[in-house]
Amino acid sequence: MDWLFNWIEQFFRFVYNVPELIRFVGLFGLIAIVFAETGLMIGFFLPGDSLLITAGLFAARGDLNIVTLNITLILAAIIGDATGYWIGRRAGQALYSRPNSLLFRREHLLRTHEFYEKHGGKTIIIARFMPIARTFAPVVAGAADMTYRQFAVYNIIGAILWVASMTLAGYFLGIAIPDIESEIHKIVAVVVFLSLLPAIIAWVKGRYFPRKPLSV
Repeated sequence: MDWLFNWIEQFFRFVYNVPELIRFVGLFGLIAIVFAETGLMIGFFLPGDSLLITAGLFAARGDLNIVTLNITLILAAIIGDATGYWIGRRAGQALYSRPNSLLFRREHLLRTHEFYEKHGGKTIIIARFMPIARTFAPVVAGAADMTYRQFAVYNIIGAILWVASMTLAGYFLGIAIPDIESEIHKIVAVVVFLSLLPAIIAWVKGRYFPRKPLSV
């Protein structure tokens, strides 16, 4: 089993070395990653926020076209969420009893369900900016029988706000600081930490201030 753990370790090192990941996968890889993180429940671990900001930095250097980047990634995010919605619509409540596995954690689904119960349809927009939640929010919406017309409105608005805000933040940062290449890994590290901070806070609350198990 040592080879498996070594492979997993190397895989995550590669995925979270965002600049090298972008150089390796290019635009089509970025499209696939955004789709997987928003549309497939196994994509919850992917570095969406840092990936988009770093892609914006690459666009500022001329390695990517900022207009093409935004159009394609917004479409990928919209299609990804729509896929997640239909997975939830078809699978329904059966998802809540699905056992944990290497690439599925039931508690992520339950926490997102709780968030959805509190915020309603706005969850689809808000969750775009929350790692893990953005993967499960469309699934929860589908399982909760939100109408697709209502979901589509939130989906489109959320995708535009999330992708454009992140890529343009990186783009204008890259324009403002032309020699930012030497600091790019530090910037990515900060973005990764900030994007994971809500999950860290949730873990601390769950660890030291446990709540009653959710029932669905």
